[in-house]
Amino acid sequence: MDGSAPPGPEAPHQFDPRAQASGEPPASAGAAALEGRRKGLTEPQREAGLHAEGPLLVLAAAGSGKTRVITRRIASLIHRGVPPWSILALTFTNKAAGEMRERVASILLGDHIDASKMHEHRATRGLTVSTFHSLCARLLRRYAAEANIKGLTPEYSIYASADQTAAMKNVLATLGMDTKQWPPRSILATISNAKNELLDADAYAAQANDFYAKKIATIYSAYAAALRTANAIDFEDLLLFTERMLRTNETILSNCRDRWRYLLIDEYQDTNRAQFEIARLLAGDPLATGPNAGPGPGPGPNICVVGDPDQAIYGWRGADITNILDFEQRYPGARTIKLGENFRSTPAILGAADRLIKHNEQRKDKPLFTTRPGGTPLEVTITSDERKEAALVADWLGAARASAEKASQPGGAWKDCAVFYRTNALSRVLEEEFRAAGVPYIMARGTAFYEREEVRNALAYMRVVANQADTVSLLRIVNTPARGLSKATVDALRARANSEGEPLFEIMRRGRESALQPRTLKALDRFIETVDGWTGSGSFMGAGISGSLADLVDRVIRESGLQALYEKRASGSESDSDAERLENLDQLVTSAREFENEYDPTRDPALPGGDEDPFAEDVPPLLELLRAWLESVALVADADKVDPESGAVTLMTLHASKGLEFANVAVVGLEEGVLPHFRGNESEAMLEEERRLAFVGITRAMQRLHLTSAKYRQVRGVTERTIPSRFLEEIGRDDVRFSDQSDDYDTYRDDGYRDDTDQRSPAERSGRGTTITRGWTPGRPLGAPAPIASGGGNAAADSAREAFPPGCRVRHPQFGEGTIESIQAGQLVRAKVKFRTGTKTLVLEYARLRRID
Repeated sequence: MDGSAPPGPEAPHQFDPRAQASGEPPASAGAAALEGRRKGLTEPQREAGLHAEGPLLVLAAAGSGKTRVITRRIASLIHRGVPPWSILALTFTNKAAGEMRERVASILLGDHIDASKMHEHRATRGLTVSTFHSLCARLLRRYAAEANIKGLTPEYSIYASADQTAAMKNVLATLGMDTKQWPPRSILATISNAKNELLDADAYAAQANDFYAKKIATIYSAYAAALRTANAIDFEDLLLFTERMLRTNETILSNCRDRWRYLLIDEYQDTNRAQFEIARLLAGDPLATGPNAGPGPGPGPNICVVGDPDQAIYGWRGADITNILDFEQRYPGARTIKLGENFRSTPAILGAADRLIKHNEQRKDKPLFTTRPGGTPLEVTITSDERKEAALVADWLGAARASAEKASQPGGAWKDCAVFYRTNALSRVLEEEFRAAGVPYIMARGTAFYEREEVRNALAYMRVVANQADTVSLLRIVNTPARGLSKATVDALRARANSEGEPLFEIMRRGRESALQPRTLKALDRFIETVDGWTGSGSFMGAGISGSLADLVDRVIRESGLQALYEKRASGSESDSDAERLENLDQLVTSAREFENEYDPTRDPALPGGDEDPFAEDVPPLLELLRAWLESVALVADADKVDPESGAVTLMTLHASKGLEFANVAVVGLEEGVLPHFRGNESEAMLEEERRLAFVGITRAMQRLHLTSAKYRQVRGVTERTIPSRFLEEIGRDDVRFSDQSDDYDTYRDDGYRDDTDQRSPAERSGRGTTITRGWTPGRPLGAPAPIASGGGNAAADSAREAFPPGCRVRHPQFGEGTIESIQAGQLVRAKVKFRTGTKTLVLEYARLRRID
């Protein structure tokens, strides 16, 4: 990626190397407009946007305008004469990719331009802004034959999580393994982690040393074989196969490098090993030798990465923070620009976030500040239990809205409010209290529309139309609606397909070879004929199909019997749910039509750009559209489903909140074992990721922030005493309003169970109407036992070491007997104890440890 490719006919003007060296664009009529749009940039943002050649690391603090930097840099490159098709920008959600495209179009073409029509304009035609998975999906489809990956053809299906689970259950059944002993989701998570580390089934088996790993290796191998038979791949395969293809096929790698001379990656701290390797191969690696070495003479690979190590929160799914921390070592001579000014949050919120994150060691320090004046102190509240916590949050959000409206500030609508939690389990009580209080809310839990029964059924039909080897989708629709094919018949056909290593659809097509009853054979033949009518028996132009994707989807829904099925249900039901199913099928047709209207073939990463396309596939347009649409549906991410225009409070996990912002934010459940999660006790690295997760939640807030902790919380139906999160200590007390609003009456016994003799009403117990505000000092909750020693953290730790020296035996009322491993100093002294169930880190003030040796 040396930027030396000749500008194609699409370029607005010729590339000027003198302008490149000076950091300024050549004079032109468009220069003034572009410069006008730069006036709102800070100096670091401007420097990053104008950087032209060589590796660049942009450390972008939360709310510092990183998307603005990426889009300005893309626009600046195009303005300099760099052909738009030679620029590749990668991010993690379709929503982020769409916003980038819109901003680039706005900068170069004016605010009135529709970003979906960018390909019609010479200045942006061929620009590739994509997610990693979408890029890989298109590259694999384009190069499936040349890649020489066993069982992979251009017609492949992408298996989402539900499809993976169904395939895994089939594999386990074939292997005779009990799903209770070998949970499919757990096994898939292990396989996913292996693929993210670029370990295919053979490589995983080669390093499997114990019984469990060897069993997983057997399952992994069978699962991989099942996917190949179905001509299907899962999300991790998209990355695994693309990396292998680029690494082993010099021609394909050369084609990609010839196309893309400039690579930009957003949220680089979230990349895993596979994504890191794909980026390294595309950009060129100055430290590599052989065919995959760097791009040759010049200032180095034109790779620009933007991210923030302080927001690296996906280590649990394979993201590697060292990718961004070691960027400067991987690309010697890389320029580093720090964006520290936050344009989102108030000084009080930023101060708390900065104090918190500075407790981490794995980070690159940068200023975190804002020039915005004013703002209210953030609030930290201790409540008696999760019921009062939820009620308090509902009341606070209402008050925050009223306060914002009175002050004519952002935050006066329900849509400006959000509640974050560490795990989805914490949402139940919030939902119940919000319903009781009349607070409108929505749950941000991913691709809800595409997970509905009727939509999944229709999509399964479409996936079989696109790929008849897709066994999971075929099994879903073969008797939906019922067409006289019994489970025993289907099981027998599946068994034959497994024994012969053939796709199930082919076995069904040869149904007469399976000794089926005439009635069953007739039903099977009708089903095959119906599918062939949609596909034209291979030509993909069945009779009566217009070539429109929406028409095809509509016809499949009608002729499959799905529409009649739900119409029948709706006519005989008093519930609105079946009528809604019909509406959802209509909405699916609308989705296909919208996709068709906005489809931009020049965005296809498999195309080299320019007016001529020497690599164009000989594929009927309708099949190409269908594949692209199914890809877009399969690759929708959680963050793409958050509706900013909804007039409701958004409830979501902290992980899902990343990249979003709200005027009023409440973060609940700041307790040890919740946030930080219990996994934070396993290692310092995991604890730091938990702290980054809290940092992300805090920095989503623009105006008002409320952190809550419940003194008691139910776990598996048992009320347990909690310990306030250490993070509440670490945010300090500057511009922070602490209060204890737990009950005057302690309705729990010392053993942590609720006192059922309490005669107060639930509302009274929850604290509504009897809110008591008291001063609360971090590390010393109301009613807590006296510390082991006074005189500061070190003195208290010394006293604790005398009472519980490392190696001594102790007993805990819940975990039983254990051994003290270490005592840790701090505002709250902690003991690391090894129990039979694992190692726990406990706050001595609350742990009720008793020494037994």
